[in-house]
Amino acid sequence: MDSITDGKVLVVGAGGFIGGFIASEALRRGYDTYVAVRESTSRRWLKDDRLHFVVLDYDNPEQMASSLADVLPAGEKWDYIVYNLGATKCVNFADFNRINYLYLKEFVETLRSIDMIPTRRFFYMSSLSALGPGDEKGYTPMNSSMIPNPNTRYGVSKIKAETYLETCTDVPWTIFRPTGVYGPHEKDYLMMIKSIDSHWDFGVGYRRQLLTFIYVEDLVNAIFDAITKDTTLKKKYIISEDKAYTQKEFRRIVAEELGIRWVIPMKLPLWTAYVASVVAEKYGVARMKPSTLNRDKFKIMKQRNWDCDISDAVRDFGFAPKFSLRRGIKDTVKSYLEEKEASRLRKKDSKEGKRP
Repeated sequence: MDSITDGKVLVVGAGGFIGGFIASEALRRGYDTYVAVRESTSRRWLKDDRLHFVVLDYDNPEQMASSLADVLPAGEKWDYIVYNLGATKCVNFADFNRINYLYLKEFVETLRSIDMIPTRRFFYMSSLSALGPGDEKGYTPMNSSMIPNPNTRYGVSKIKAETYLETCTDVPWTIFRPTGVYGPHEKDYLMMIKSIDSHWDFGVGYRRQLLTFIYVEDLVNAIFDAITKDTTLKKKYIISEDKAYTQKEFRRIVAEELGIRWVIPMKLPLWTAYVASVVAEKYGVARMKPSTLNRDKFKIMKQRNWDCDISDAVRDFGFAPKFSLRRGIKDTVKSYLEEKEASRLRKKDSKEGKRP
């Protein structure tokens, strides 16, 4: 079974930033690729004609069972399921539990009820936030042997999902806990890039902070490298570039790729950031739209040490990130500038079209 690179794969949560890259990589590697999406999910990044769509209603187990059972010939199963569905921000914090934990639980139980547990691997995309804060005194890198102690509702929902999978003796699972994922189309880091493009860089807190990143292509390649190895069965891995950066280093790299000579760094005290997160969260609730800045996000921003030990992944499936932050930001900024120019031209055409 080692290093198998064929078969059928189902990507759950394929419509988002990471999901689109997973689907593309599955096709590139020659898998017969199925993508599970909601009826309302955008298919902007799922344009390839070779993709097979499976529409699921995660609040309706009967509909899921019927759709999953009908998409393959009787008796067949997926070799791999890559479960990437999840929420990183919610209007109601209770939705973290519903989407990140209960949806996974219901999905696995639905697979079991129709005898469609994957034959080779069930991959689950968790998060580094499932571990909670690391060593913020000695700055020891976070590692897989740490006892999880998540301090956010998002992190709690992820560790609950992980724990559930651990109880499923019939599920051949592998779990990733990636650090901050960035790349073209990602929105949260895009906000930071836009801010630096406007000559401002906002940071939180005055104590030293170590940041880690993983470029989306490195993450996706790692998924497919891991799920085909016997050595990764029923194991959890931290996924990150093998280097930590300061906010100053991140700012300098982004500014250089943007061609900007000066950026004003603004350090906000923690209490100011907390007040802003509360206000933004309540504004989001009033508009019934999740706010990127909220109390959960504040706890993540407050965390000082995101340094990672990836030695387990290196040992078990040869994990070797190809994208340094410099290289990844170069591609990300290029995509941002192209979209910025396209947007400018659309606005220009729109104005000219209104002329008499």
